[in-house]
Amino acid sequence: MKIFNPNVSPKQQPNHESNREVTENCQWQSPLQPTQTFCLINQKGGVGKSSSCFHLAGAYAELGHRVLIIDVDPQGSISQGFFGSSAVEELTTSNSVSALFDESWQFSDWGSLIHKTRFDRIHICPANQTLAQYNSPTPEDAGMLQYALREFIEEQVDYDIVLIDCPPNLYRCTWTAMIAADWVIIPVTPEDFGTQGLRAVHQAIENARVLNPALRRLGHLVTRSDGRLLVHKLYERRLRMLYGEYVLQNLMPELSAFKVAVANRKPVQYHEPKCRAARLTRNLCREILDRTDVKTQRRRVA
Repeated sequence: MKIFNPNVSPKQQPNHESNREVTENCQWQSPLQPTQTFCLINQKGGVGKSSSCFHLAGAYAELGHRVLIIDVDPQGSISQGFFGSSAVEELTTSNSVSALFDESWQFSDWGSLIHKTRFDRIHICPANQTLAQYNSPTPEDAGMLQYALREFIEEQVDYDIVLIDCPPNLYRCTWTAMIAADWVIIPVTPEDFGTQGLRAVHQAIENARVLNPALRRLGHLVTRSDGRLLVHKLYERRLRMLYGEYVLQNLMPELSAFKVAVANRKPVQYHEPKCRAARLTRNLCREILDRTDVKTQRRRVA
């Protein structure tokens, strides 16, 4: 499978819709100026970071936003979600996100790192195992390369939303993503293993603010929840008691439609737009943008 570089096209103008629920035919957009960058982090694997990023990208694109996904996970899960494993394994440093971590790479052609997907408004900067060698547990040793991803994103002016999918650790790739992002979303499963280590995640965010004072914690996103399980209900309740408004109201529950869509290499919004999973994802998109607007306004007032 051949992956092509994108043809840059202008942003679409925002069209605000006041309804709380985003319907199937709605082309609602939030007036995002400038590009909003979100990184999804957690040091625990299996909490749905890549899946959430994959389906959120589809929902935002379907709503009219131009979306850039940046995969900084050496496993390349979200890259494979769009292109398949064979195509992703064939990527080299010069046409993947690894170039941003490589001191020897010359920043002459940013476009070579960005690839089209089969969906008009979704482009991706993919990753594979070539990135693993750069994911050091001591990110502070990277010097000015800590800012490479940030500089790259600042050049991508033709996107409304940037989503950064991070590996299940707090090493250099995640650190660099936090230095580049405006907002942090923390996917977490409502069970004991899923909630372990959240203090370390919060501390990492505070440490990253030394180099990126604008970084803000948007909130915890409850993922893979099953409303039939009492333990999931109890852990969700506990999360909301501990973190209050820093837990998103909308969830990414354990629904088969999400998995079937990934198996078909389509975000659920494109695979089955009228299903419950697609509707919940649209609602989550709306809540995220509403939160960024409210918190930005609060920050300005303060």
